[in-house]
Amino acid sequence: MTDERTGGDRLSKAEIAKDVVQTSVEIAATTVGRVASIVTGAVRDVASAVGEGATEVFELRDAARRATAELEPARERDHEPGREPGHGPGREV
Repeated sequence: MTDERTGGDRLSKAEIAKDVVQTSVEIAATTVGRVASIVTGAVRDVASAVGEGATEVFELRDAARRATAELEPARERDHEPGREPGHGPGREV
């Protein structure tokens, strides 16, 4: 539409409404994209933290198994006939 008073183009109400809707959709899409990025990063960080925690638990379990395995021979020595528990080489009380 041409504005005869100014000689320039004049936007119709429909064009203005279209521009408002278009800009609103662009803003919404940008906001959703930002939120999705934040959520994706948070999920990644949580997964990483849980994985690291699980790794530590597995390492602790393995260390406990090794420590238990090291104690077994000492327990067998302590329970030999004629020997008192807790006494013997390296077991000074």
